[in-house]
Amino acid sequence: MGYQNYIAGQWADGSGILTNINPSDTGDVVGEYARGSADDVDAAVAAAKAALPGWRQIGIQKRADILDTIGRTLLERRQELGELLAREEGKTLPEAVGEVARAGQIFKFFGGEALRLSGQLVESVRPGLEVTVTREPLGVIGLITPWNFPVAIPAWKIAPALAYANTVVFKPAELVPGSAQALAEIIAAAGLPTGVFNLVVGPGSVVGEAMVNHPDVDGISFTGSVATGAMIAQAAAKRLARVQLEMGGKNPLVILDDADLEVAVECAINGAFFSTGQRCTASSRLVVTAGIHDQFVEAILKRMAGLTVDHALKEGTDIGPVVDAAQLEQNRSYIDIGQAEGATLAAGGELLERDTPGFYFSPALFVEATNDMRISREEIFGPVASLIKAADYDEALSIANDTEFGLSAGIVTTSLRHATHFRNNAEAGMVMVNLPTAGVDYHVPFGGTKGSSLGTREQGSYAKEFYTTVKTGYLLS
Repeated sequence: MGYQNYIAGQWADGSGILTNINPSDTGDVVGEYARGSADDVDAAVAAAKAALPGWRQIGIQKRADILDTIGRTLLERRQELGELLAREEGKTLPEAVGEVARAGQIFKFFGGEALRLSGQLVESVRPGLEVTVTREPLGVIGLITPWNFPVAIPAWKIAPALAYANTVVFKPAELVPGSAQALAEIIAAAGLPTGVFNLVVGPGSVVGEAMVNHPDVDGISFTGSVATGAMIAQAAAKRLARVQLEMGGKNPLVILDDADLEVAVECAINGAFFSTGQRCTASSRLVVTAGIHDQFVEAILKRMAGLTVDHALKEGTDIGPVVDAAQLEQNRSYIDIGQAEGATLAAGGELLERDTPGFYFSPALFVEATNDMRISREEIFGPVASLIKAADYDEALSIANDTEFGLSAGIVTTSLRHATHFRNNAEAGMVMVNLPTAGVDYHVPFGGTKGSSLGTREQGSYAKEFYTTVKTGYLLS
């Protein structure tokens, strides 16, 4: 079945065709999707710019109702859309259904935020003057999203953009056009005026570049690699466009001697390997203190041996396939790198065969790793974790913070003193105590420090910092 882009309220063919392949079964074609061009971006931006004045004036109740409708539809269709998501991206069906539900909750939350946006009325230091501080939409927003959360991440960008009266041009990752198409169909059917929302699928080197450099795009929100984020930041800076970047992590999970061993193992398994490790919040470094180290290694290897890697839609699957052949090869290359560096591959790291041809890879754990190894420094974006032994809490904290990233950090401990100290001193935007490093509520800020993020936070009420501008007004009474 062929699918189209959505520009100026119309479904439109592109300049080429993108074939969408199921990573759980490479013989299964999910669909064929229109591949957009720079001309399509021009048309989408023009439509978004033309729609901006009317969307600003439509009223907060109308915007709230539309967003709530989108959210309700996503929740009602979460099973169907979860199956599509799992089929094209490879995460397990329960994870995929949960992601769609989260997207629905995000839209409903921002429907409420459209009603809650407030300003200030303050007295001037000059008698007789009245001062107002209000928020206005930024304008036309270009949204560039990754393949690993093909419904949730677009939702947490699109929903606040629309809630705060901006118009949108949305470029999803080419690996997951099906989820983007389904989301666009739901948004288009919710009653938005023509041009407020536009979808252009295509390669970053064409569609993304045209969007980032377009003079009528007022802001770019991007989630993806550090290298691409850096290029976007430079391009946006040249024309003084606002930019928001989420670019990944090398997240530590610290496990102290006093940790509950079962809790520690479950936090590590979930954070490091679920969603095939394809999360920027994944626990890719397990920093374990000496007193519990051997027990933890034994326990996690036993737990790993019981994990089922199989077709994403098959009942009982714990971990689905890697998203595509390129990611599979990247994972394999880091197995070779880790062994060459002197780490010991304790389990996994193998290509697997299943009933259907797919990109199956067994979760890998390196032990006897050090924090200066490439497997401990570079984001692999797969189910590969390095385990680093630390003498005590102080050394563990030092290792945890010794990274160019700062997205998420976790600790497993029964010590309130250590938990509190870690929460206050971990160099990360999000800190978890006795929980996996992956997993953030939809109504609170998401983002990191150092090389993980640039700009204001995503999600929750903090999203308005990116999607609005502040105006100060004076009135002589």
